[in-house]
Amino acid sequence: MIQLSIREMAAMLRAKQISVAELSSLFFDRARAFNQQTNALTKVCCDISADQLIQAETMLAQEGHVLAGIPLAHKDLFCTQGLRTTCGSNMLKAFIPPYDATVVSNLKSQGMITVAKANMDEFAMGSSNEHSAFGAVNNPWDLTRVPGGSSGGSAAAVAARMVPVATATDTGGSIRQPAALCGITGIKPSYGRVSRHGMVAFASSLDQGGVMAASADDCALVLSAMCGHDALDSTSHVDAQWSWQLPESNSMKGKKVGVVTDWIDGLKDEAIKQSTLEAIQTLKDQGAEVIDIQLPHAHLAVAAYYVIAPAECSSNLSRFDGVRYGHRSEDCRDLEQLYVNSRTEGFGEEVKRRIMVGTWALSSGYYDAYYLKAQKVRRLISQDFAAAFKQVDVIAAPVSPEVAFKHGEKSEGVSMYQADVFTIPASLAGLPCLSMPVKPAHGLPVGLQLMGNYFDEQSILSMAHQFQQVTAWHQAMPEAFL
Repeated sequence: MIQLSIREMAAMLRAKQISVAELSSLFFDRARAFNQQTNALTKVCCDISADQLIQAETMLAQEGHVLAGIPLAHKDLFCTQGLRTTCGSNMLKAFIPPYDATVVSNLKSQGMITVAKANMDEFAMGSSNEHSAFGAVNNPWDLTRVPGGSSGGSAAAVAARMVPVATATDTGGSIRQPAALCGITGIKPSYGRVSRHGMVAFASSLDQGGVMAASADDCALVLSAMCGHDALDSTSHVDAQWSWQLPESNSMKGKKVGVVTDWIDGLKDEAIKQSTLEAIQTLKDQGAEVIDIQLPHAHLAVAAYYVIAPAECSSNLSRFDGVRYGHRSEDCRDLEQLYVNSRTEGFGEEVKRRIMVGTWALSSGYYDAYYLKAQKVRRLISQDFAAAFKQVDVIAAPVSPEVAFKHGEKSEGVSMYQADVFTIPASLAGLPCLSMPVKPAHGLPVGLQLMGNYFDEQSILSMAHQFQQVTAWHQAMPEAFL
């Protein structure tokens, strides 16, 4: 049952082979049973509410509600009314939102059942999910290794089938990298496709909500329900609504796939390089034409990102001052000490590091030299992608230069930042991109990244779905959680 697709679960629910309550209980039980090993969840809900049960059962009697009764977890930065939303931080450890994020309300309206909130790097800052105030998350494939971040809790929960699907967010690779390291599928849609209302902000020009699940089809079904224009989010695109269309066949004939040869040649891990090349060959065998392309300024992406993202983080997190909401220090004699102590006690080391870097980059005398220059580089990277998509339909690339590393192996910040070297360029350009599982390396999952033109989620999801019809890597599960 736990390895069924969303469509298969929906068919069983509709045929009354299993009830909504029974399906939800199965995943509630798995979430409770396996959370001690993975630490993937910050909160497991007590049970399905009567209102959710009635809504799901009502929708099952109607046509077109394929998601009704399907359980899910929300990354713990989506506001959930009456349910604690921590953002993986002591700053918000007691925060209970009075409203739902638009993503949450959209999925609730489709009859989906909230099982849990997923652990994450604090305020989405990290590439390993070791930077959570609630403890590090363990990769289900090897509990001594990281699941990737910042959406590592969502990825681990899906990989262990504690839930069949989870929401997540991606700022510089936080959906694709953990999806790759945990052997599942994850998509970051185009910037503006999914509302950011009620999604706690890290870097507002980069953050985008997305989906993690076993397959591209599962991701696409949930993304279709999540997206749409939202008047409450000024960055929401007026044409954000989108509906997933299953491809008619597995043939990719006529599709052009761009490959940045320098990226693949630059992979130091030969096993990952071989897995990547074999996956690209599979696309070719299915009829796709593979074309070498260039992204001349992509090598500057990491440097530009780690100026822009911390600068926006510095601005966004200034709201946490100990006055309005969030952690408030009890040890203060005056207002300045209230600010300083509340932030010192509430924020973790990685968050403090990025706030300091961002504040410095925005300060007088450094704004033009660093922040403005980084934004110019961002524009050049976007132009490179625009030029590339005049030649190809999809770009295929590695996701991570390495498989999941062991906890504590990357204590030095710069080496951790390099984990996002292949994911950051598309984030800076606001493009849709996904990670899908390919042949493992060293006994651990590996992902292939597919990047599409702006608002062309259909192409990358179709290609991933076609790939998954002739491969079975997305169906693999860690034995300990079967």
